[in-house]
Amino acid sequence: MLTLSHLSKAYAKGNVKAVDDLSLHVQRGEIFGFIGPNGAGKTTTIKMICGIINPDAGSICVHGHDLAKEPLAVKQDIGFVPDAGSVYERLSGLEYLHFLADIYGVDAQTRAARMEKYLDMFELQDAADSPIKSYSRGMRQKLMLTGALLHHPPLWILDEPMVGLDPRAAHLLKQEMRAHCDAGNTVFFSTHVLDVAERLCDRIGIINHGRLVAVGTMEELRAGETGESLEELFLELTEGEEDRA
Repeated sequence: MLTLSHLSKAYAKGNVKAVDDLSLHVQRGEIFGFIGPNGAGKTTTIKMICGIINPDAGSICVHGHDLAKEPLAVKQDIGFVPDAGSVYERLSGLEYLHFLADIYGVDAQTRAARMEKYLDMFELQDAADSPIKSYSRGMRQKLMLTGALLHHPPLWILDEPMVGLDPRAAHLLKQEMRAHCDAGNTVFFSTHVLDVAERLCDRIGIINHGRLVAVGTMEELRAGETGESLEELFLELTEGEEDRA
């Protein structure tokens, strides 16, 4: 579903490597957790996958499409929720959702059904006609999650999706992530909530200083050790990298 090959991105005239020779394959039907310390390269990687910024080297393939050769096909196959929570504040919630549905070519009947489903799920029905500038941080997050699912994307990319959500909404989001993958799609998400990643993800990748330092299931990450939590593994792997930096 998603293949990154030798992906690199540098800033400050090449002096700061945000992503360094990253190769990764994410399979169809899995929830893949992408974790790392602040500044490790998670958001830069996600922005390259979504075509927001261009890599300096390497390639990105989504659902059989090469991003460099077929950017529109790749973007059509992605539903993206950024970590910033930025959205068109002067629109109402419904206007925003219809705008996204128009962009992705979702027909009237399908969009109506999906809007009803997710607005009801996230308890946004009463606020749907109100301007987004009146929404709380959590309400905006729920609206963006709804918008990213309207076209039923094969690849759902979520950057810190739990931020701002109340416990009930976070629980519903996790259920929806699993249901999306059970339907043959894929979820790629970053998070700092390690216990959520440990319970929810089929596989996990740990990035530090722009390099992938570990990837696999929890059993594979433990490498035969028993009882070691993701938090312990994360600290061990990233502390080791920090000591060498």
